[in-house]
Amino acid sequence: MSLPESVGNRIRELRKAKGWTQEQLAEAAGLHYSYIGGVERGDRNISLETLEKIILALQVPPFELFQFDENTDRKEIINKLMLLINSRETTELEILTTITKNIVDLIELQQKIN
Repeated sequence: MSLPESVGNRIRELRKAKGWTQEQLAEAAGLHYSYIGGVERGDRNISLETLEKIILALQVPPFELFQFDENTDRKEIINKLMLLINSRETTELEILTTITKNIVDLIELQQKIN
């Protein structure tokens, strides 16, 4: 798979994780919906400026567009988590991190017991 196809697939995954249509992403990014379709298929050779518009519209860190993982179920869950926490304040992120760590510790403890 080519890089434009991989990035396009990743944009599609992030868009769907947000529950958006191509039209909604296009509107948020200031682009035409048919252009978004071409990007997602890997048909368009997009500029960095256009990529930035899409990243800002999706509200994800730029590296997220290059996180290619073969396990699509796992990736979809991680995408949903990222979108949930991305817009949170630093203090809220610290609280969420502490809670998540406690939950992971409990899961690992339970696995050791069993």
